[in-house]
Amino acid sequence: MTDSQGVANAADILIGRPLTIAGLLLLLVVARWILHRVVDRLVARAQDGVLPDRMSRFGLRGAAAQTATARDIATQTRRVQRAKTMGDLLKSVITGLLIAVIGTMILSELGVNIAPIIASAGIIGIALGFGAQSLVKDFLSGIFMIFEDQYGVGDVVDLGEASGTVEAVSLRVTRLRDINGTVWYVPNGEILRVGNMSQNWSRAVVDVNVGYHEDLARVERVLKDVAHDLWEDDDFDGLIIEEPEVTGVEMFTPDGITLRVLLKTAPMEQWGVARALRQRMKARFDHDGIEIALPQRVVWHREAPTPDVPPPDADAGPSPEGEEPAQS
Repeated sequence: MTDSQGVANAADILIGRPLTIAGLLLLLVVARWILHRVVDRLVARAQDGVLPDRMSRFGLRGAAAQTATARDIATQTRRVQRAKTMGDLLKSVITGLLIAVIGTMILSELGVNIAPIIASAGIIGIALGFGAQSLVKDFLSGIFMIFEDQYGVGDVVDLGEASGTVEAVSLRVTRLRDINGTVWYVPNGEILRVGNMSQNWSRAVVDVNVGYHEDLARVERVLKDVAHDLWEDDDFDGLIIEEPEVTGVEMFTPDGITLRVLLKTAPMEQWGVARALRQRMKARFDHDGIEIALPQRVVWHREAPTPDVPPPDADAGPSPEGEEPAQS
């Protein structure tokens, strides 16, 4: 408008650069708000979890229903806390990256040579990429594990090489203790699959072998009675959450016939329930005269003939000095 280069340069300094910087700051705020909203949605989905919050209420009685409800509340609380923690971490990372990018662009507008900054960042990124690949893998795996709520502190899990009770979960490593008391530190990036034995509900699988001469229909009735009595026992109210099921004959073995009983239990209660059921089955079988199958073996005792006693005639059959079978 003034045909003056000096005025144009002054306008560029006083108006152009401030408007550009203001636009970049506005872009920072908008991008941060949008990305934080995306993180909030991810956190909300993570709070819901992969599996249902509640176990099936079919067959649950008063105390059992209250126990299951309390367990659901504790699980949901833990899941919400972990999801919020991860959400705050992601928000901090997003904010830091946006500030670094927009800050570099603002320095460029102010006339600062950003080529050395970008080159240094590239060199640092390459160095970190080659030198900390396993660390980055562990962190990324830990983030997804926490978001998906695959396991938490107190869960009994099988991680492949190690299994036991989880004592601590971090972004880099999972600490668990096995049944022998050994503490295992497993990097999250090395975990290829997770078997959680304490999520929502568990199942006790009890197999019993009976002899081939037993009446299988009678044995199944006895097993159903024993399992139903355990289900009705007040001491197991809240531990067994559904009516036990006798599936029948599972397999034929050289020693006997295998029958199977299934009991749906509260998390981490399957082992105690299975032990109690086996004890009651043994007592009932002894009372009803049902034989539990045992391995059958035939042992041959060989005695060398003495010099004073001639060897037995082959046509006369075995003698006391010959071979004599004994069965046990």
